[in-house]
Amino acid sequence: MNAPHRAPFGPAPPHLTAVNKSHCGDCNTGGLCLSTGLDAGNKVRFDRLVGQHRRIAGGDTLYRTGQPLRSLYALRCGFFKIRRRGSAGDQIIAFPMAGELLGLEAIGTGIHQADAIALEDSIVCELPFAALERLFEDIPGLHRRFYRLMSGEINREQHLMLMLGNMRAEQRMATFLVDMGASYAARGYSPAQFQLRMSREDIGSYLGLTIESISRLLARFTKLGLITVDKRAIVLNDPQRIAEMASGFSPCSPMV
Repeated sequence: MNAPHRAPFGPAPPHLTAVNKSHCGDCNTGGLCLSTGLDAGNKVRFDRLVGQHRRIAGGDTLYRTGQPLRSLYALRCGFFKIRRRGSAGDQIIAFPMAGELLGLEAIGTGIHQADAIALEDSIVCELPFAALERLFEDIPGLHRRFYRLMSGEINREQHLMLMLGNMRAEQRMATFLVDMGASYAARGYSPAQFQLRMSREDIGSYLGLTIESISRLLARFTKLGLITVDKRAIVLNDPQRIAEMASGFSPCSPMV
């Protein structure tokens, strides 16, 4: 892969606090990381590539729109929101969880196209991009894995566009709950009982709805017995019905 044009590397952002480096073998991201599937020798090489492990406090920004691509970041633990700025206002476009790779949107231009903001205290593994590209040449399996992650990023954006363009408000909320449950399940947690780390306002931005609409939808789903909400803890009482609503097979009458 040819390196994209980018501005010269600058110093690491001062708000990122380095922590003691642990090894890939100690990671508990459930086989979701870029190094998944590498043999022992190549995993050691990948481990050596990893720069600092950095702690980002909840509310702090890992990178901002317009900054040059220096590194990608593997989310070791924690939760983020990705915010894209636009003429019509800011929009949340993703909620990455542990095991996901942050910064992929910058590869085409060498410039970050979004802001990555920690929703809680998180730890990322810094992957210097120029060194990562060199490693791709020696480890084809790593390169293929990277392409799969890039494909997943494209699919996620297409999924969001479809949801915003074609789905009613109730269907968007049901899809969001199903997607969140699937993300937790991929990490070994319950798909039907989890924490919503993001605010109601962030959910509204992601779904293209007002915060008032989000509150009404959650109240309506609760009244229908589909969910139980306690602050940010949520239980999907009827996952099958919610999945049917997300797919459009179980219509819900419009809100009044």
